[in-house]
Amino acid sequence: MTLQAIKYSRGKLEILDQLRLPNQEVYVDIKTPQDAWHAINSMQVRGAPAIAIVAALSIAVRSAQWLHGQGEMIAATARDSAVLINGQLDYLVTSRPTAVNLADAAAKLKAVISAAANKSDADSRAVMAAYLLAAERMLVDDVQDNERIGKHGAAWVLRNTTPNSSNPMVSVMTHCNTGSLATAGYGTALGVIRSLHSSKSLHHVYYTETRPYNQGARLTGYELIHDGLPATLITDSMAAALMRTKGQSENLTAVIVGADRVAANGDTANKIGTYALAILAKHHGLKFLVAAPRTTVDMTTKSGAHIVIEERPEIEVVNLKGPVVRTNVFSREKEIITDSTEEICIAARNTRAWNPAFDVTPAELIDGIITEHGVVEKDDRGVFQWDRVFDVDLLDKAPEVGEPKKLNMLPDGLTPQVPLNDQASITGTASVLGQ
Repeated sequence: MTLQAIKYSRGKLEILDQLRLPNQEVYVDIKTPQDAWHAINSMQVRGAPAIAIVAALSIAVRSAQWLHGQGEMIAATARDSAVLINGQLDYLVTSRPTAVNLADAAAKLKAVISAAANKSDADSRAVMAAYLLAAERMLVDDVQDNERIGKHGAAWVLRNTTPNSSNPMVSVMTHCNTGSLATAGYGTALGVIRSLHSSKSLHHVYYTETRPYNQGARLTGYELIHDGLPATLITDSMAAALMRTKGQSENLTAVIVGADRVAANGDTANKIGTYALAILAKHHGLKFLVAAPRTTVDMTTKSGAHIVIEERPEIEVVNLKGPVVRTNVFSREKEIITDSTEEICIAARNTRAWNPAFDVTPAELIDGIITEHGVVEKDDRGVFQWDRVFDVDLLDKAPEVGEPKKLNMLPDGLTPQVPLNDQASITGTASVLGQ
């Protein structure tokens, strides 16, 4: 059964509460943009692509309900609708300022509703309908883009690493969570790993716990075990020792991570600890790869020095949360004693802590940036060449992945003001239900 972190049907949105994982699977209803803001800010949903999708769909839920005659009128005219949605998008962007996907999605959706509202025959329903289709299209596109990222990345790893004569399959290391739980489905860095596994080229995955929120231990481990991939958890401080002592025997070839924002020069903001792994990879001769959709690349940000780094509460460093468990020391099986989440302190009383959510890895430490349109590499001057990624003609010719499937149609007689392709393959974590 495919792991679903985002459940969407027209007029209804649910997210898998990632704060409860890996011990409890609890879905939370997102009924309003306010619900989405709090879910994103509290990290019930996280991962740059996923939060953009959830933010967009939270407005779509209300729009769909109104279009189907549920609830009071929320906007009288086309202009009222545009102003309302613009305000909601601006509000949602404040939930996680570092992740560029959220701001990028908001900008694109604003362009859609502006075009719809400026039509001579536009009314409020037409603007809402145009927004609804555009938000749903983002959900579908994200899954397809992730599948392409996986294929491009796996091919690059196999082509650019030296095979071990005694072990032709490769091992890789990853950080944080970049899979189905961080995207609409399949994943970015974890999508590359899934693609390596599906081609029988993956020997083993080593994944870091990713302090202080433990997204690796809680979420990546959950996904890898769910999918049956060969994997081992390590603490963040074990990475160097692993590279040195097991790198050759395990044919450890690459560190593959995701990204929350990639600057124009290739500097990459990602979960705290990424920069340290890049330095270690360089020292031990491993490839260091960033996997991210094109929307994560922010060409308006010149370098990492201009990326705003979110700082989170100290309490996340000094305290840990989770259910109370009893572990059998012989079988290693865990018995959950209580379903409620408990919080414990792991530091001395009055400890002060610094808690940046992200760090910036300099471009010179990155060997390639894997996108849905191929792997971007540096030229002889050490400059990343973005032409392939941002070539409009090339994007139009990008191959489709999967068989097309129709999205839900609008209410009878209602035509969107902005032309959108309503054919899409819907697979992976997120799905448009009721088709």
